[in-house]
Amino acid sequence: MDPIDDAAGDAEMAGPAPGGPGIAPTWSSSAKEAVGTALRSSRVWFTVGRGILNEVYWPRVDRPETRDLGFIVADDAGFWSEVKRDAEHEVGFEQPGIPAVVARHRHPRYTLDLRICSDDHGDVVRIEAHLTDARPADDPGRRAHPLRLYPLIAPHVGFSGLHNRAWTGTYKGHPMLFAQKGGTALALASVPPPERQSVGYVGASDGWQDFAAGGRMRWTYDAAGPGNVAGMSEVVPDENGFVQLALAFGGVPEEAGLLASASLASVFDDIWRAYGATWQEFLGECRSAPGELEPELQAEYLVSAAVLRTHQDRSAPGATVASLSIPWGNSRNDLGGYHLVWSRDLVESAGALVALGAIGAARRTLGYLAATQEPDGHWVQNQWVDGVAYWSGIQLDEAAYPILLVGALRDAGARHMHGMSADEATAFEHLLTERALDRMVHGAAGYLARMGPLTRQDRWEENAGLTPSTLAPVVAALVVAARWLPEPAASYALELADDWNASIEEWTYARGSRWARQFGVAGHYIRIAAPEVLSGSPISTPIAIRNQPPGRDAAPGDEVVGTDFLALVRFGLRSPDDPRIRDSIVVSDALLRTETPAGPAWHRYTGDGYGEHDDGAPFDGTGTGRGWPLLVGERGHFALQAGEDALPYLRSMLRMGSPGGMIPEQIWDAADIAERRLFRGRPSGSAMPLAWAHAEFIKLARSIALGHPVDRPAAAWARYHGERPRRSRVTWRFGAERPTMPAGTTLRLELLAPARVHCSLDGWRTTADIEARDTDLGVWICDIDGSAGLAPGGEVVFTVFWPGADGGAGRWEGRDVRVTVVPPAP
Repeated sequence: MDPIDDAAGDAEMAGPAPGGPGIAPTWSSSAKEAVGTALRSSRVWFTVGRGILNEVYWPRVDRPETRDLGFIVADDAGFWSEVKRDAEHEVGFEQPGIPAVVARHRHPRYTLDLRICSDDHGDVVRIEAHLTDARPADDPGRRAHPLRLYPLIAPHVGFSGLHNRAWTGTYKGHPMLFAQKGGTALALASVPPPERQSVGYVGASDGWQDFAAGGRMRWTYDAAGPGNVAGMSEVVPDENGFVQLALAFGGVPEEAGLLASASLASVFDDIWRAYGATWQEFLGECRSAPGELEPELQAEYLVSAAVLRTHQDRSAPGATVASLSIPWGNSRNDLGGYHLVWSRDLVESAGALVALGAIGAARRTLGYLAATQEPDGHWVQNQWVDGVAYWSGIQLDEAAYPILLVGALRDAGARHMHGMSADEATAFEHLLTERALDRMVHGAAGYLARMGPLTRQDRWEENAGLTPSTLAPVVAALVVAARWLPEPAASYALELADDWNASIEEWTYARGSRWARQFGVAGHYIRIAAPEVLSGSPISTPIAIRNQPPGRDAAPGDEVVGTDFLALVRFGLRSPDDPRIRDSIVVSDALLRTETPAGPAWHRYTGDGYGEHDDGAPFDGTGTGRGWPLLVGERGHFALQAGEDALPYLRSMLRMGSPGGMIPEQIWDAADIAERRLFRGRPSGSAMPLAWAHAEFIKLARSIALGHPVDRPAAAWARYHGERPRRSRVTWRFGAERPTMPAGTTLRLELLAPARVHCSLDGWRTTADIEARDTDLGVWICDIDGSAGLAPGGEVVFTVFWPGADGGAGRWEGRDVRVTVVPPAP
């Protein structure tokens, strides 16, 4: 990067900007104070942090095109101030639930008020800036050197700060700043029009460097790039101190320039009112906040509803990204961030919309899920809005949650159809019986049946194995799916759900562990069991601990504790009074709960490394896990089911958010580090807002009013009512080969192709041949008759014959499998 020659002093410097390609680009901080979008034709989504515009997304909710748009206030006589660094600020909304953003910046020399919204008639973000000089009106300096406003735009077109080009130019005679990469362009225009403009390379010849070097604007470079570029305009406010800005996007610079000019031709107040009116319509579709909530919680309820709606795309209706932020974005140029679709997070958000009564918005999510399901029935780990995979891992619960959404919508219909006309009720029922949804449910249920109960990744995307947080939704989804499935698939789905539900403790409950002894309990659920546990290995089998340096990257499975077991109660599989659940609460509270000024918070699990380092440095692949507000909400749901007051948990979630009501992924729960803006009980540098956390807030609010979790599947609750089913079968699969079976149970073989089982209960003295039955879910099953009557020490021996395709000769498995009968577990 070429340095700037400071020998020029105050001389104007023009021409192409020097210093390319600029410093390595980053995004802005993920600690957003507000997010917003218009709800009709506009295709921009904006974020606000530190009181200024941050990333703006266009033309889809997954494509950030800017880093930020900030301001310098200066008098062209030596005084200058970067607003986001030097002024105290506060951010709020015109009213809760309407993300029309109002920001005020206070400095001893000025006050800068901003109103931020998007233009519902174009792909434009509008900002009204009102600059007030704090000097007395008769101050000679004020008259001689009035304050000027210098907007600074950092484009990241093509959702990256690399290889951008920027230039100063005009559209139909109107001066503007432009930036472009590939098929994306932006334009920044103002009224009054700029006096001067300049573009440069970030860290070398950008506008901030100009002020830092000389205290005023001296450079008027007209082109920069390719590289990490930025632009700056000098604008003299009108006689009332106002400046109007339009940041517009298009496929070519001319389109962006047109949209910016057209928007500025409209009165800002008209755009502001129209923007708010569409949000009022949305809020009118939603249920009011429960009356028992205090005003602050009712306001957050509305803010959370707006956050969820803001995260929905319009080009692919029903798609919802996890967060309009890039965790620790100000330290990296990450392509993905959280502006991607995870089917689990998507359903969590849609479930909150169901709870809100926004059935239409939730129903669109089902259409999106049906369209993006993979041919074998699963959904990829996460994806862009258009369904293209970003990370291609597979999480079993992400095939379960879409089924649960179908059930949630049906449950909602059952509750509310009594208030509908006959035609409306028929239409609503039709929404849930469309052939595409039947195919989706059948495909997802088949995937669960074939691939479960192991998950290749848990909900934290870190380990393969058996975890309550996956098993609970999977079991519930199989029960829910049975209503849509034809026979014999429906019966098999219910039997499989019962079998897996009855086995949860065998797989994930540790008795007499180190923690059980230390905290004086009989045992506890673990975070996740290694895959080998399914084949008879002990629960103590080590599991990997991610995001930790070498030497701390594995631990005995029975010593890794999480809050995942709460899902067993949430989904109706276990009672909150179950002694195993109560003992697990004792252990998880002792190991994972931290106290903060905002209230208690829980870490994900022991040894978690996903979070800032102890010195506050950003997560960089290693770190220290922090408290998660959404886990506070999950604990609140448990408290509700246990007959306790859940409101304190809702209040804690509120206090852990930003002043504007954005709830983060994580909070800082160590000693304050002011220089890094980390304060105990306040948002960390992780994603904020996190749509899942806002969904959990809404669900907890609605659950408190309902008296039980609003998203508890009715079918699962009716079948289990919180009680572990009696085990009658033990399932055996290739790849999950159980060496033993409890006495009194039937051995069921689950095979992924047609087969004939040749078996014996007496060491091959007598034999039987059994044809495996097709379940219509891609699984063929064989129950070995008489196996339930074997005493401990007995043995089932079998082998498998695989018929050849198209009349071929077929083949034998080539080995005998032995399963020994043992006494029943306690």
